Amino acid sequence: MINPFDDVYFMKKALQEAQLAFDKGEVPVGAVITHKDQIIARAHNLTEMLNDVTAHAEMQAFTAAADFLGGKYLKDCTLYVTLEPCQMCAGASYWAQIGKIVYGASEPKQGFSVLNTRIHPKTKVVSGILEEECSFLLKKFFIEKRNLN
Repeated sequence: MINPFDDVYFMKKALQEAQLAFDKGEVPVGAVITHKDQIIARAHNLTEMLNDVTAHAEMQAFTAAADFLGGKYLKDCTLYVTLEPCQMCAGASYWAQIGKIVYGASEPKQGFSVLNTRIHPKTKVVSGILEEECSFLLKKFFIEKRNLN
């Protein structure tokens, strides 16, 4: 039997969050966290709106998911994020003990894999899900930003 709630399905939900960030003038990164095929947290970058360098989509989603579950550990959860997590977000995923990270676009300069940031040893990582769509939105954002300046 085919499971309609697969990585592509949830990455599309993360892309919807990224679009919300784009519409607000934020770097368009979106995230959702699932538990047993149910979305328990949705978030997008809010660094500009909150004037807070730590207000990344992943950080917002970790807080919301922990609140939903009533505990700080996210062992049985999956983070779907449109851009490869940075060092800070990967570190937070380590402490949250997230079960799985699925990301769309790679981040060749600031991504956790390039910077050799440790994630929890039990965390599974899947990359490249809807990579083109995730990359397109980011590229569009930065092209528009450059054209305005």
